[in-house]
Amino acid sequence: MQETIKWKIKRFNELSLQELYSLLKLRSHVFVVEQNCVYQDIDGKDEKALHLLGEFNNEIVAYARLFKAGDYFENASIGRVVIHPDARDKKWGHQMMQHAITGIESHFNTNQITISAQLYLKKFYESHNFVQTSEMYLEDDIPHIEMKRG
Repeated sequence: MQETIKWKIKRFNELSLQELYSLLKLRSHVFVVEQNCVYQDIDGKDEKALHLLGEFNNEIVAYARLFKAGDYFENASIGRVVIHPDARDKKWGHQMMQHAITGIESHFNTNQITISAQLYLKKFYESHNFVQTSEMYLEDDIPHIEMKRG
């Protein structure tokens, strides 16, 4: 039987304290600890973003930020895309991207999306119709590329 994840999108001021704590804990676990990258995760942009939360067994195991055009890039954008390491075998990343794209289309009325993608995930994003639009660059010492869709 396929395990299901519950998806929801919330504005910053709609997040419960528990949800905020859980999503920050997940981001820190993956981006700071797992990827061994010291950087300022709390960057002042959470208040502008819509927050895509994926819950399984009452725990946030998947997360992404959605931005309207002009809040991060010229186009709408998706960032802080993360799946808990213990849930990666469930293949929820593709579901999350579909929900993120649909969320941008429905909340921001656009299909033009720009992302700063970790280079090793290029094929994953290409499977969601993103196209590489820059050379490789380092962001927090991790190889990234800009990709666009729409």
